Amino acid sequence: MVVEEKTEKSVELDDVLRKFALSQKYHVIFGILLFIAFATNSLAGSQFVFAAEYVQYKCDNSLNECGVSSPINVTFENQFDQQCYARVPLDEAATCFEVNQSTLVPCNDWVYENPDSFVGEFQLACQEWKRTLVGTISSFGNMLGLLIVGPVSDRIGRKNTLIMTGVIGGVLGLAKSFATNYWLYVVLEMANAALGDVCSPAFMLAVEIVSVRDRAKYYMVTQLGFQIGNFMLVLVAWLFPYYRTLLRVIYAPLLLFILYAYFIDESPRWLLTKEKKKEAVSILEKAAKKNNIILDKSWLENLTCEKEDKSGQIGYLALLKTTFSSKVLLQRFLICLVWWTTSTFVAWGLTVNSVLWGGNKYLNYALIPMVDIPAAFTMGYVLIRFKRKMPLMISFSCAALFFFIQLFLPSDLNWLSIMFFLGGKFMAAIFFNITYVFTSELFPTHTRNSMHALCSSIGRIGSILAPQTPLLLAYWTGLPAVLFGSASALAAFVTIFVPDTADDSLPDTVHQAEFVGTNEGKNKTAN
Repeated sequence: MVVEEKTEKSVELDDVLRKFALSQKYHVIFGILLFIAFATNSLAGSQFVFAAEYVQYKCDNSLNECGVSSPINVTFENQFDQQCYARVPLDEAATCFEVNQSTLVPCNDWVYENPDSFVGEFQLACQEWKRTLVGTISSFGNMLGLLIVGPVSDRIGRKNTLIMTGVIGGVLGLAKSFATNYWLYVVLEMANAALGDVCSPAFMLAVEIVSVRDRAKYYMVTQLGFQIGNFMLVLVAWLFPYYRTLLRVIYAPLLLFILYAYFIDESPRWLLTKEKKKEAVSILEKAAKKNNIILDKSWLENLTCEKEDKSGQIGYLALLKTTFSSKVLLQRFLICLVWWTTSTFVAWGLTVNSVLWGGNKYLNYALIPMVDIPAAFTMGYVLIRFKRKMPLMISFSCAALFFFIQLFLPSDLNWLSIMFFLGGKFMAAIFFNITYVFTSELFPTHTRNSMHALCSSIGRIGSILAPQTPLLLAYWTGLPAVLFGSASALAAFVTIFVPDTADDSLPDTVHQAEFVGTNEGKNKTAN
């Protein structure tokens, strides 16, 4: 049993959190619960890759006799267009249409490789854009939702928002599995992505429940839930190939997030900024008791956390105005947008394209988390050893290099192209995770979740565009790689203009945020 010495000096929350070890009972249990949240988020966020997967189809010529317009001359622009026409024998064409200059007629009826698929049930043959739109709509819904979830989390708390989004996600996901027409499905997909994303509040809990010393390590471990969730998605999609059953298996367990009301605690840092010191102290004492540590009450009574004036009483737009009134924070916000847009575009683009390599689609997709897991440990190591800024610049630059090299690889060496593809994905996993941590350290506590969510939301422009990249393959197979590489190179360049925040406590006010990463910010942490 460890007894802390008494002190009458002001004590910052980070000083208290340093007394806890990540290997102790409280943070282990807390980490497992966050791990589960991240895993379910990965499952639900990526389900459309298999639920709305590509299915081959062909024209049913037996149902296409003489029931369509006259044969026409057609110039195919891509491989999908060719499937939209039927070939009629020349003598039949002459009999049916009294013309013999062509043997192609528009197709009205199709035979699907899997008629029980999303494409087959909703009759999406020759409408590939409708299939890829599902992924785009999911990202668009997530973009809108972050504008809602972030401010809600800053207002009602990380814990309550986590529970609310988890349960709503389960309800809307189950409703989606019963959709009777395509457009209803799309609307439910967007609503589910907007209101059922637990990632944002879970992430804030992960970075606010530990000290600056342990922030990178704790996030590295808990975010492994994303990769395990991807492995689980492969397994569930293989065991339940029918997309409606797949959705029900994925979303039904999310209703259990209601139990988090009893299993998880609120962020003490958030409570302190809301002037709820008594509740924050109670949580810290509870954690200390679980870890067999006694914290002196007089020591906790001196716990402080700087607050913005009336920050809890003004609206979201006013809070943003307060933050953006600082030119320094405004510049960082714009840089964060570049990071997030690139991260979502590259990460989602590579994930979506992985199932189009040919061969076993489940094995192809499984390669993604197989790369992401070592990337997560690598990310944790470099953040601890080399801070934030340099690892982010290097990972963006290396990703760009991998993508550009792909353009010069021999077309007959598909395995080599896949290796460079996975190399780019490895770097993308690193810079995406660093972006998550780095962004949260650049803004003050009272708008941290809002700013993090705003950057993530607007940055979802990248993930909105990503599901459309498979359509570019019909024009030039190297086009997606050019776009991924160019975006990564730009993100590496703008990183030059931000400070490194690794050694500083999380800023609580705009003033502290302006000086984070500077000598003044480091002096604050040292004191």
